[in-house]
Amino acid sequence: MIGDKENQRKHFRERIEKTRDAARPEAVSGRHERGFRTARENLDDLCDEGSFVEYGQLVVAAQRSRLDDETLRKKTPADGVITGLARVNGAHFPGDDARVAVIVNDYTVLAGTQGYFHHKKIDRMLAVVADDPMPVIMYTEGGGGRPGDTDVKIAAATLDVETFAAWSSLHGQALRIAVNNGYCFAGNAVLFGAADLTIATEKSWIGMAGPAMVAGAGLGEVRAEDIGPTSVQKANGVIDLVATDEADATRKARQLLGYFQGPVKDWQEEDQSGLWDLMPRDRRYAYDVRAVIEHLADRGSFLEIQRDFGKAIVTGFVRIEGRPLGLICNDCRVLGGAIDPDAAVKTARFIRLCERFGLPILSLCDTPGFMVGPDCEGQGAVRKMADLMNACAGVTVPVACIVLRRAYGLGAMAMAMGSFRSPRFSAAWPNGEFGAMGLEGAVNLGFRKELEAAGSEAERTRLFDELLAELYEKGSAVEVAAFGEIDAVIEPEDTRQIVLKSIGH
Repeated sequence: MIGDKENQRKHFRERIEKTRDAARPEAVSGRHERGFRTARENLDDLCDEGSFVEYGQLVVAAQRSRLDDETLRKKTPADGVITGLARVNGAHFPGDDARVAVIVNDYTVLAGTQGYFHHKKIDRMLAVVADDPMPVIMYTEGGGGRPGDTDVKIAAATLDVETFAAWSSLHGQALRIAVNNGYCFAGNAVLFGAADLTIATEKSWIGMAGPAMVAGAGLGEVRAEDIGPTSVQKANGVIDLVATDEADATRKARQLLGYFQGPVKDWQEEDQSGLWDLMPRDRRYAYDVRAVIEHLADRGSFLEIQRDFGKAIVTGFVRIEGRPLGLICNDCRVLGGAIDPDAAVKTARFIRLCERFGLPILSLCDTPGFMVGPDCEGQGAVRKMADLMNACAGVTVPVACIVLRRAYGLGAMAMAMGSFRSPRFSAAWPNGEFGAMGLEGAVNLGFRKELEAAGSEAERTRLFDELLAELYEKGSAVEVAAFGEIDAVIEPEDTRQIVLKSIGH
């Protein structure tokens, strides 16, 4: 009897070892030769040491009718996806705040394709999360659906799959972070794109179909590297964060998750008296708004997302005294800070993300308004800019809106969640200026007849400057605050404390 137990234990341990990297040296070396890591190497780097509890480790592909058991165990361990529960960032967030579900597609197993048991394992994990909401981090590398699972006799078109609906049903219920490196096509790409936040390495190719499917659709022969490279997908907003490699992507996943796990105790701040020096003396000059953000936020806490899409607005996450906040901010170096259709789409999505997960929003406003003109209308500006207003109207989390310089027109109202009465607190720095439109445009439009009647170019310039100065005075932050249109005018160095006090600790 003792011998039987020992044999059972030995057999069990051998089966478990065959699922690990040490039992698959050729697959491991193949990844390393490409400069990539294995699925289990990414898993170990992501999770707190010793915290991972694996689900479905002994599963193999549904191909017993074409391959023997030993081959299946060697070639299809875990059926190409590692699933389980773990802790991430536990040193900073004790207790349940560190709990996550982890799904790591394994490209060394049948090119990471989605087979019968592969789907069932993911479905099982998503069901656990639906019952007990927690963040999910999914590594999505893989080639999409797998046609070779010959054991499946109960389906004809193989469309009886719950994974995609289950993943999407977690929208707003559990934070979903997708991480990709390498090829990510078809179903894998759907999972990537449906996530709340997406991270991809520079060596990623993400598309709704791989080369075989493209060719099968009669669209010609294409290389995998020509389908959805990172250079394309970061510019169109599909990728939120670009990483240099899998190690960097995993580090970014941990950092990104942290903003949704709560405040941290250890933080440092810059000398806030230097904020004012970052602004130009001349109101017409541009400046580096990211330097302002970095100076205002806790040191090293600013993480920007979608930097290469909708560039007129900066979106990302910051901490102030350890408190996590979502941030939106106009970039005056792009379109003068005007909100174009892409920036509107980007900002609306980000605002809704913060709202879904209860993250307060800090809005730093410096905009001449919405971008206008035939080109913008050709991009669906009316629908996209109006949808930004819809997103603003749905905000219930605390918002602090600080006008760094300009607040003009509907674009400024969007930065203030639709109205300067909407934020928990709205204020401006002393150089703030307000108006229904940019001052220069207001002078040209409102005083056209007077300007045209000027006797000379010099007289016209003098009159224009006088009218501009008058409008500037009327729309200055101090005058606007005197009429109660904003809550206060504040010193730049007081911004951190005022933001914290207004949104609550």
